[in-house]
Amino acid sequence: MTDLHDELGMTNLLSDPGTINFGDLPDEVNALLQRGVAAYRHDHALRTGLFCQALAAAPEQLPVYFCLYKIHTYDGNLDKARSAAEEGLRVAARQAGWGADWRDWPAQSVIPDGPGRFALYTLKALAFIHLRRDEQSRAIEILDALRVLDPAGVVGWPVVAALAEGAA
Repeated sequence: MTDLHDELGMTNLLSDPGTINFGDLPDEVNALLQRGVAAYRHDHALRTGLFCQALAAAPEQLPVYFCLYKIHTYDGNLDKARSAAEEGLRVAARQAGWGADWRDWPAQSVIPDGPGRFALYTLKALAFIHLRRDEQSRAIEILDALRVLDPAGVVGWPVVAALAEGAA
């Protein structure tokens, strides 16, 4: 079984054919996400529909946003990926007790678990999405913030920073 925290450490959500541990989710939502992961390679419409059903059923559950922005990024649907990441970022920040604007988030000496970690990881994902959209200045702005928010690079932003440097 793959653990969501492993996923936040950069492993590929959709490469493991086994069950993903998305954490403490309602059974209905977990079942939708598991079915979506299982459908990833053979039925993109079904997969996307299942993830959207999960979002409609549980818009406060962060793993749903993770699944959506990952699949949209993999598929090259970068507008949808950005939207899912931005919405997930707002939900996670609110759950972490942080403001809506990541520019105002507190620097972290220890990366929190739960919504705070998800928010930082999703901010990193958003930087990657901006790079893929050829919005380098926006990606660099986010990466500069992550250097302060996560100075040890726990959520993996240095990998995206290296990509940004190579694209410059």
